[in-house]
Amino acid sequence: MIVELTGATIIDADQVTHALLRDDVPVREAVVDAFGVGILNGDGRIDRSALGRIVFNSPQDLLRLERIVHPAVRSTIRAAASALPDDGTVVVDAVKLLAGELGTFVDVVWWVAADPKQQLERLIQARGLSEQDARARMAVQPSLDLYRSQVHVIIDNSGSLAETRNQVVAALNSVRIRMRLPGLPQVGQ
Repeated sequence: MIVELTGATIIDADQVTHALLRDDVPVREAVVDAFGVGILNGDGRIDRSALGRIVFNSPQDLLRLERIVHPAVRSTIRAAASALPDDGTVVVDAVKLLAGELGTFVDVVWWVAADPKQQLERLIQARGLSEQDARARMAVQPSLDLYRSQVHVIIDNSGSLAETRNQVVAALNSVRIRMRLPGLPQVGQ
């Protein structure tokens, strides 16, 4: 939706992580060293589902994975954003943006929230997870209450697409006013 409204470039931390686990030899080897060859599938690649079952059920293992992967994710995101033209909007989509150094890299922090029941249903549908695996992932996601003071915009994604779009347009216009940029047309125009 933001891409449609602004032409922004999205840098998705999950996609960066997946690419690093697949293509970055030092990251891949460090993860295999930490979690064993049991996380590899038949072709020698990291089976993210197997790794997920380990780390999303053990806070210590999740922290161990994050210590290996997050520095490379941050570095990759910074490099990707730095390579883009200065005149565009860049959106960093990262669940743990505020839990590390990336929060200081952005100008405005948005938090997209949804009803927990909807979150569960969406995780199951979109990622093909079991209810247990989806709940385990939700349990380790950061809490808005913990970071509320660092969040500039909260989007409630529990309603219809039109309701979410209205919130996004209003928030984008608010941010653009604060940053002295031209506004967007109002919804319906």
